Amino acid sequence: MKKLSNLNYLQEQQYKDDTNLNARIRLHRRFSTNKYNWFWWVFDNFHLPPICHILELGCGPGDLWAENAHRIPEGWEITLSDFSAGMWQRAQEKLALTPQQFVFKTIEAQNIPYPAESFHAVVANHMLYHVPNREKALSEIQRILKPGGRAYFATVGENHMSELPAFVAKFDSRLARGHQEEKVDFTLENGAAQLGKWFSSVKLYKQENSLRVTEGKPLVDYVLSTIKLGVREEQKEEFARFVKKELEANEGELFINKENGMFEVEKRGNKN
Repeated sequence: MKKLSNLNYLQEQQYKDDTNLNARIRLHRRFSTNKYNWFWWVFDNFHLPPICHILELGCGPGDLWAENAHRIPEGWEITLSDFSAGMWQRAQEKLALTPQQFVFKTIEAQNIPYPAESFHAVVANHMLYHVPNREKALSEIQRILKPGGRAYFATVGENHMSELPAFVAKFDSRLARGHQEEKVDFTLENGAAQLGKWFSSVKLYKQENSLRVTEGKPLVDYVLSTIKLGVREEQKEEFARFVKKELEANEGELFINKENGMFEVEKRGNKN
């Protein structure tokens, strides 16, 4: 099984807490050419009623709601869940002082513990490609949505950050193989076909963006947060020196393509 969808690995190592995720978020926040906050953009594309019961699957440290706390309608009831308790507990800490009240739960998307037609909306932000049995997860999401309810699935394109494996391979081909083996299989290109089996009115929104990295440490931290092999301290130092040299050789800037977007789908049936 690929580690990208190996729940034991993801729970025990990659997403035991928000350390690795935050290293990746920092790179995007520092060096994205599109300065409009990703979480604002996601919230902008919600088309939901003022009275709404929402479930987020894979909430991580709760950034979507922390970044939009002042925009949440009073009538929204929001349940934040993650398959990692360490993640939603971090979200709980982060959101403790916001006016909105949240419910926090440990939920695995293949087995959602709610009755049919419980929610007006489901949000899954860059997490569906982590689910081992995506068809089972989509059937569960379809089941718990009310008729006419909507779901939002953010993901990446096939060429998202495609320069990075080659960059890492230039340093050490063994490390690059880990990146190549972890190809995302729910993408902006193939997601509509997968979602169309379960939902109607599949729409895709894309955010134009890229990275222009001008500092070494954030890129080093990003790569080390994703590498699946054990890396010795001396290797980390050697990689940091490599990144510094690459920046110098490229006039202080490394370009990395980004392809991010979100699908909006609707459950077939009449609204209540």
